[in-house]
Amino acid sequence: MKISFLTDVGQKRSNNQDYINCYQNRAGVSLIVLADGMGGHRAGHIASEMTATDLGSSWVDTQIDSLNQVREWLIEQIEIENEKIYQLGQTDQYKGMGTTLEAVVIIDHQMIYAHIGDSRIGLLRKEEYTQLTNDHSLVGALVRAGQLTEAEAEHHPQRNIITQSIGQAEPVEADIAIKSLEVGDLVLINSDGLTNMVSQEDIRDILLSDVTLEEKAETLIRFANKAGGTDNITVGIVEVTEEASE
Repeated sequence: MKISFLTDVGQKRSNNQDYINCYQNRAGVSLIVLADGMGGHRAGHIASEMTATDLGSSWVDTQIDSLNQVREWLIEQIEIENEKIYQLGQTDQYKGMGTTLEAVVIIDHQMIYAHIGDSRIGLLRKEEYTQLTNDHSLVGALVRAGQLTEAEAEHHPQRNIITQSIGQAEPVEADIAIKSLEVGDLVLINSDGLTNMVSQEDIRDILLSDVTLEEKAETLIRFANKAGGTDNITVGIVEVTEEASE
């Protein structure tokens, strides 16, 4: 597979509380982690970077090479990290810190992912773009309950209130799912700084464009900034090639 990722502070924020990276374990399997931090000026940045790097440093020491092992590892590590960030968030310096989390592993054309919060994972297959995750947010819950339409949710004043995050007091309940992939598929992992600014149709068109993965990532961020760039913007794009796990 091919991977490209990019993050940008946006037009309105003074610091970047998003964090994305890719880590490879001893079996040669890659873990991609995206985290969008929240909290005070420094606390959100610390929460997102710490969560990603803690998961990454744990991952690189494993020999995990099966989906079942990944699932067990994700459940265990996410709970450890949730408790760690929660305890740190009880201190004055990092009060209320937390972060969203998207963690993605692809093994033999099978993707397993863990999702917490309102960052997103989507899939472009041929010419169809599908969002794979459901936002853990107040408006997301209202949409699923039929009380809001998708269009109403996009402009709802409380759309940034999330209902699950790394760093909460109670045990976190990540959505963990498996998706079969095909050669040519593009997986998009992004913070809400992209999807709050750029429509799904525009995202689809950019991913379909005949340019490199790096140029697709740059264009997504450019569109979000041109639309206002009210938040940090982070994107990761994975292209599924003949050898899905390299």
